[in-house]
Amino acid sequence: MAIIVAVFAIFIAPALASAAWWASVDRPSSWRQADWSASGMLPDASSNSEAAIYIMAARTGGMKGAFATHSWIVIKRAGERYHRYDKVGWGRPVRMDGYPADARWYSNLPEIVGSVHGADAERLIPKVEAAITAYPHQGANGDRGYRIYPGPNSNSFVAHVLRDVPELGLVLPPNAVGRDYLSGGRFFAVSDDGLDVHATLFGLAGFSAGWHSGFEVHLMGLVAGIDIKRIGIKVPAFGLVSVY
Repeated sequence: MAIIVAVFAIFIAPALASAAWWASVDRPSSWRQADWSASGMLPDASSNSEAAIYIMAARTGGMKGAFATHSWIVIKRAGERYHRYDKVGWGRPVRMDGYPADARWYSNLPEIVGSVHGADAERLIPKVEAAITAYPHQGANGDRGYRIYPGPNSNSFVAHVLRDVPELGLVLPPNAVGRDYLSGGRFFAVSDDGLDVHATLFGLAGFSAGWHSGFEVHLMGLVAGIDIKRIGIKVPAFGLVSVY
């Protein structure tokens, strides 16, 4: 009985609260009515010459937005324009520049999950590009490359890159459903720098622990835990709640 109460309090109650909040939000009824235009979140590339890597995310459409975000990667070499990489259900393989770099997603404003700039970005861009190329769910050889739940989906793709390039020092928000599906259908992974471990049953149940992840428990795509780098609590469906 105590386990049932704990699961309800930690996972189900926050998810229900998020669903109630999202049901009250005015949003487009379909993707055709949604706003997919640039948000102005990123500085103009022509006036900002330094190299940069951005990880971005925004709430997705329909009732899914109550629980999940869509994430993507933006790369800019010094003196060049932005390039955006997404994995979506209607595009294969990974799409490049399918939308403006900082576009709204289903009318929802994006957030910058994290970024790297200057010489560090220039050094890491080839590693990020190699991780993108190496992503095993590209939608080739009969593999559709995308499954909305539990993965591999858009967030599984970005999480794969973050695990392969731990120098970015980032993890996706707790409500990036699908991030815990390990690429290739693996059950266990250790980040390349050895500072994070991740165990999962196809993204449906598992845990992560380490410097980048903090401590997380995963259940049916929902994530609860603590963040030791950014000092916060990971609340299912809502995301990271900073304590300072």
